[in-house]
Amino acid sequence: MSPWTEALQQLGQPLLDELAAIYTDLHRHPELSMQEVRTAQIVADHVQDLGYEVTRGVGVTGVVAVLRNGAGPTVMLRADMDALPMQEKTGLPYASTETAKDEDGATVGVAHSCGHDMHVTWLLGTARVLAQHREAWSGTAMLVFQPGEETAQGAASMVADWGEGRFPRPDIILGQHVMVGATGTVTFRPGVTLSAGDSLKIRLFGRGAHGSQPQTSVDPVVMAAATTLRLQTIVSREIAPSEPAVLTIGSLQAGTKENIIPDDATIKLNMRTFSDDTRESMLKAIHRICCAESEASGAERPPEFTPLNRYPLTVNDAEATRKLADAFHAEFGGAASLAPNPASASEDFSLFGRAWGVPYVFWFVGGTDPDVYARAVQEKAINRIPSNHSPMFAPVIHPTLATGLRAMLAAASAWLGPDRGARAS
Repeated sequence: MSPWTEALQQLGQPLLDELAAIYTDLHRHPELSMQEVRTAQIVADHVQDLGYEVTRGVGVTGVVAVLRNGAGPTVMLRADMDALPMQEKTGLPYASTETAKDEDGATVGVAHSCGHDMHVTWLLGTARVLAQHREAWSGTAMLVFQPGEETAQGAASMVADWGEGRFPRPDIILGQHVMVGATGTVTFRPGVTLSAGDSLKIRLFGRGAHGSQPQTSVDPVVMAAATTLRLQTIVSREIAPSEPAVLTIGSLQAGTKENIIPDDATIKLNMRTFSDDTRESMLKAIHRICCAESEASGAERPPEFTPLNRYPLTVNDAEATRKLADAFHAEFGGAASLAPNPASASEDFSLFGRAWGVPYVFWFVGGTDPDVYARAVQEKAINRIPSNHSPMFAPVIHPTLATGLRAMLAAASAWLGPDRGARAS
């Protein structure tokens, strides 16, 4: 039995009940990216009461908590705090009914449909176990509660606000994410783990007219429709079948009335790539196609391209991943496994390690009821399980809470264990 399993058994059901209450509260009260004021106050107050050195407002709403416990490495543990601008449809008794103003001033629903409330709860539980069982580890634990992951603003904002010497320099950076998968399981992989992500807004310019006189217009609706169809050929006809890539147009907006041909149309797209070469090739193709369709339509003005966000590749350090794998196999046995392929999701987690030249590892914790997942596997219907960013996404609380807590503690112990602290690096 690991010291962390023993510690969790000592704390027992009261700890899990406390964490479940925190989780359902956070789930019920989500906050948009870079607006996580309530969440940040909850986590800062909680870890401060546990004896951590707490710094608030790092990178707008970020929180950094440091606990020094003798000689040894500094391990940074990260959780993201923000929710999504969407309406929850789970029907859960603790479902969100919150609304907020988005960056454009529109009123939107707000929901923790990506599981960041679970991530925060895991890290709060980790904070408590580390604080109350200092005999089990040696070194410095640095807990980072990050804003704005969904908009790719948060990690960059915290790094920019970090300051020289303000916090200890980490020796390793660790993070985890709840995903579709049988609860009780964890998966990991060395090397490329998550895709790079780019989002663009493309404004196409036409010439407006009355709907009864289309000959006097340059119709941006037709231009946008043709552009949308042609953009779909980038992956199918310009990227090798052996190279994974995704291009999704999630928004196409034009006009206000059925008998008015508008002046312009706006496309918002997202792409995911697994190599820098493919990324550059796709960005050039997007620009080429949009400009060509605009010219073919007789537009008097070229398209306007506005980057919305960018996520770098998440590339786990190979040596650190081997150390993590050993810890996970000791903790979970066969419930810990190697992920066969990178995931097409993207994260800004790696920005911390990239900015400081520090190795990092990111892994996944299953949050799906095991019976539901097993049945979906048998029926070859895993894609029908509501996934992250679905309005129906809802991890089961137990044992997902305990699994993520054990995973974070086991990972940290690979560097903070009392017999490793003096020589780990």
